This record gives sequence, structure tokens and C-alpha cells, in this order.
Amino acid sequence: MRPFQLLSVEHAADVAQCAPFDHNSELTVKSPVQFLAGGTNLLDLMKLGVMTPERLVDINPLAAAHSAIEATEDSLKLGAFARMADAADHPVLRRDYPVIAQSLWKAASPQLRNMATLGGNVLQRTRCLYFRDTSWHACNKRAPGSGCAAKEGVNRRLAVLGVSEHCIANYPGDFAIALVALGAQVEILGTGGQTRRLPFEELHRLPGDTPHVETHLRPGDLIVAFHVPAGAWTRRSLYLKIRDRASYDFALASAAVALDLDAQGVVREARIGIGGSVAKPWRAHEAEAALVGKTIDEHSAREAAEAAFASAVVSGENAFKPELGRRTLVRALLEVAALPEVS
Repeated sequence: MRPFQLLSVEHAADVAQCAPFDHNSELTVKSPVQFLAGGTNLLDLMKLGVMTPERLVDINPLAAAHSAIEATEDSLKLGAFARMADAADHPVLRRDYPVIAQSLWKAASPQLRNMATLGGNVLQRTRCLYFRDTSWHACNKRAPGSGCAAKEGVNRRLAVLGVSEHCIANYPGDFAIALVALGAQVEILGTGGQTRRLPFEELHRLPGDTPHVETHLRPGDLIVAFHVPAGAWTRRSLYLKIRDRASYDFALASAAVALDLDAQGVVREARIGIGGSVAKPWRAHEAEAALVGKTIDEHSAREAAEAAFASAVVSGENAFKPELGRRTLVRALLEVAALPEVS
């Protein structure tokens, strides 16, 4: 690990004063200033030499103002500084937003859930071997313009949706898949003290020809909250995660599903997020549209799954992923449809 300067802020207004953010640049893995909250991903990447910030800004003192979990009839607000464990065990989430609680509970070991924040979790970086191993030169996400060794290399775990010729790295998170499925918004605090909201689906970028630029955050931006609209679908929801081992592991395929059904079991509205095989948190709009007006059975679920993965692009070892993803979504839809009514 290289030397770095550690700074701390007591108030959000201090963020702009403690480090020189270059607002004309884009936020990348090589940005010289990085925020430190739980540190469960950042410190790993610093030890590996993937990230080499000159300054770390400890933002944990801001947690008191931005860690509350509040639910109303219209929406759920999740403070971005809340720890994953606290959110996963929150009684309102477990009852009214089970897809969120399950995505957090299945996301990591208990030790990591106790440390990691919700805001940091959605910004975690890919576990692509070529990104994390600096002895490999060709990684456009880590070294722009160097190529993508993963395309012809070890790529079993990597993405098939949203990829480009420049990068097939996968997004590894779980919580973000639930957020994108439910149409959440992210609340962002800029260095000037102004806040703005962005649809969570627009927070992360597709790799395109600039895979090193992963989000639409600006240098110095802080995620301070997530806002999830309430709806009839949130209680009838679940997160299904398929992995090589049932304990702590990243998803090979996952699905976040929420349904609003009428009394006859016909779909009024569907919300579907896809994970494990995606370049960014992925909402399957085509699959949702395919289900409206239908009852959930093997046939309709398979039609939706085919729509969800119609644009999949495979690379060698990950050729099994579209079918695994389809089967995962079918299973999730059937399980959600079979859930008992919740009053």
C-alpha cells in the first residue's frame, strides 16, 4: 500500500474544504481523493495497488445525519450511512420491503455487513480478476485504452448484459439490484451543499468505450440517501441469489422481483432487477412488460425470462450465464407469485 494522507470531516460543508476536487475531471478508480466509510472494498483495492489515492477523507462523522431509516405511506428513505446489518434486520424492511432486506442479508458475511454502509455498497467495484490483479496490463477499467484481457481469458463470472467490446466486467452487488427493481432514487450531496436526486437506474454507467468511468457522480459528490417509492408490489417481493456456494459468495445469477397481482392472480405491475451477469444494476423493462395482464406460470415466466436476456452477449466460459439467468428469473417469478397475501 502506498502512502496517503488521511483527513476527516465533521460536517458535510467541510468536504469541499478538505481536499482539492477537480470538478472538470471524471470520477474514476484513479481519482486522487477517495471517501472512506466502511472501507470494506476500498481498502482491499488499495492493498492490491488497484487504487492509489493521495488522500482519504473519513466521512464517518457524518453518519449521525445520514443513517436513519424512515418509512411513510408513500416511500421508504434509507440513509446511505446506515450499516448493511442494521438495514437487513430492520422490521419495516423485512415486512414491507423483503426484497431489500433479503438482498442485504445475502450480500456478505456478518462481519462485512456490520462495517459496510449502504452508500458504499452500491459503489463497490467489480471482482473481475484482471481488474484486481495489476500484473495484468490489459484492463480498460483500471488502465483506459489498454484492452480487455477478460474477453479471451478467465471470464466465467463476468457479464453478458450491458457489455461492450471494451469491457465485460460484471457488477457484483446485490442491494443495488433490489433498488433498481423498485425504481429507487438516489439523493446526492454536492460539494457546494446542494442536493439533487437521480433515478438509481441512471447512477451507474454502461461500459461503452469508457469503462473506467463507472457512475454519473461528480468528484466530491456524496450519496446521502436512497428513496424507494411504496407500492402494492413491495410486500410481494423477494431476492433470489444463485452462487457457487451457499455461504458468503458473489452471485452467478440473481433476480429481484416484485409483483402487484389482482384477486385472480393477474399481473397489474411487475418490477424486475437482474444481477450476477450484468455490467451495471439492470432493470429488465422488457420482461416486466411481457408479464402485465398475465398470470404467472411456467410459460409466462419463461417468456419474461427470454425477454430479459434477449440482448445477452457471451464470451467463452460465461456462455452458460444467459440460461442460468433465465432459469433464476423463472424460479423467482414462480416463488413470488406463490407467496401468501400480506394484509
